Amino acid sequence: MDAERLDRIITFLQASEALKDTLRSGRTAQGRSESTAEHSWRLCLMAMLFAVEVEGVDLLQLMKLCVVHDLGEAISGDVPAIHQDPTDDRQARERADLVTLCTPLPADLRAEMIALWDEYAAARTPEAVLAKGFDKLETMLQHIAGRNAADFDYAFNLGYGVTQTDRHPLLREIRKRVDDATRAAMAAQKRRR
Repeated sequence: MDAERLDRIITFLQASEALKDTLRSGRTAQGRSESTAEHSWRLCLMAMLFAVEVEGVDLLQLMKLCVVHDLGEAISGDVPAIHQDPTDDRQARERADLVTLCTPLPADLRAEMIALWDEYAAARTPEAVLAKGFDKLETMLQHIAGRNAADFDYAFNLGYGVTQTDRHPLLREIRKRVDDATRAAMAAQKRRR
């Protein structure tokens, strides 16, 4: 590997480290804010564990999509789902942020990263459908697992990401269980009041 290529990749990796400090609205089981990097890690774990249940899925491609899907948040941060404005072109901003983040990369790797993000955003391939659905489910699972404020809106989970989780039978099966766990969290919250 030539020195310039190596340096460009390391520069990108150092900039991507910002995802470790990019906080999300989700809380961990200990009650601290979750980072985007932590979300992406568990999304990859989820994809790895469930992909073996789906015939014909390219696990490497699925993993790449999961790793890349929130990289742009290293620049502009995360917008919690409950605060997302349908009139805001968040997707365009996240793509532009990814392009900026990838600027140091060699052209071939930059093109690959952007193509992966575009595949994820379009959700037309089986891998992208699963990545998008797992992304929603991971967020919902974190809502259930987190030590949340007493007035946390667990009901939000029940309508969140339905379009994405309805696109594959495995996603629907997982969704049923997550919805059941959400209802249980809602009932427990009600008993505490």
